Amino acid sequence: MKRNIVAILLVLTILICNNPYIQRAEANQPDMIAVNGENSTDLGIQSKAAILMEASTGKILYENNADEIVSPASITKIMTLILIFDAINEGKIDYDDVVTTSEYAKSMGGSQVFLETGEKQTVETLVKCIVVASGNDASVCMAEYIAGSETEFVRMMNERARELGMTNTVFKDCCGLCDSMEHHTSARDVAIMSRELITKYPEIHNYSKIWMENITHVTNKGSIEFTLANTNKLLKQYEWATGLKTGSTSLAKYCLSATACKDNIELIAVIMGAPDYKVRFSEAVTLLNYGYSVVSMYSDKNDEINREIKISGGVKKTVKIEPEKEFVYICGKDEVINNITKKVKLEKKVKAPAKSGSVVGKTEYYIGDNMIGEVNICLIENVRKAGYVDYLKKMWYKYIM
Repeated sequence: MKRNIVAILLVLTILICNNPYIQRAEANQPDMIAVNGENSTDLGIQSKAAILMEASTGKILYENNADEIVSPASITKIMTLILIFDAINEGKIDYDDVVTTSEYAKSMGGSQVFLETGEKQTVETLVKCIVVASGNDASVCMAEYIAGSETEFVRMMNERARELGMTNTVFKDCCGLCDSMEHHTSARDVAIMSRELITKYPEIHNYSKIWMENITHVTNKGSIEFTLANTNKLLKQYEWATGLKTGSTSLAKYCLSATACKDNIELIAVIMGAPDYKVRFSEAVTLLNYGYSVVSMYSDKNDEINREIKISGGVKKTVKIEPEKEFVYICGKDEVINNITKKVKLEKKVKAPAKSGSVVGKTEYYIGDNMIGEVNICLIENVRKAGYVDYLKKMWYKYIM
């Protein structure tokens, strides 16, 4: 009987091992590539380099040749825009400032909005010209207005790139016209500067989502309407697209830094060196769709914590507290929201005087034993130290009243 059972098992094993359907199923499993120590599905990207980043955390969801040196073309203008918004934020310039076009700015070739020498436009109009129409002439106008010359502005661009940790980037101009590998970057560096722009200055999307808009040229020749048309066709091809910048030259081929926001999750998909303009958009969509299929958002307002803690030596017995901010964590592939746990740690008692904003505890968040983040818990009111008169009042109310 035992021999019969063994024989049957051997036959079944042979049949299973030689089953063509099982072999085919294994062959159809997607190839996997290493991404920051994790596995990521091979998305079949044809472009020279690509990367997918979650904007709020900077978490990399996919990368392919992300550190390879590439030519950025007009994606250069992302750094130009960072410096423009830096200057606005620091009060050095204003949206309503009027900028005069120099002869040098007017001479720019490539993509342009055809500014004339001496033509005056506001900073905001020039921002639109840069973001929507990728105007090289508008970029040089703003570079000269902020720094006095394009040369000085480019120095500032490279300094800002170093501050951001863009180790594979060297800028030679402010608009990307330099079609030489002396002017270079990497997909990772493009993602880094894109993240800086959209997270520090989210108002950029007020401009990057414009599909078409008219501006008015006012020159010695008279006034004429000019239509800005967005070079980022993804705005019409992808429901959640919010920007950001295209670029193309004979050396760079076709490039794109695409941003999108879905369910409050903002992604950055960078495509460098695509063989044609259609591929750069289709591969960006591939990256974004992949990203939204593997990420989810965990948020916690810490509503359940006790909103008061004891205080000693003050004019009150308790002091009000609240979390410094809402905790937000983007779960990547193989991370499960339900696996997130938290620990609330509070000081047992606070001593007066107590100042609003003082940290008196924190909430720690974990996946397993790995802490993924924390949020401070702070006082939200001042409590002064009780003096002699305050103690007399307490005694009065306690024993006499």
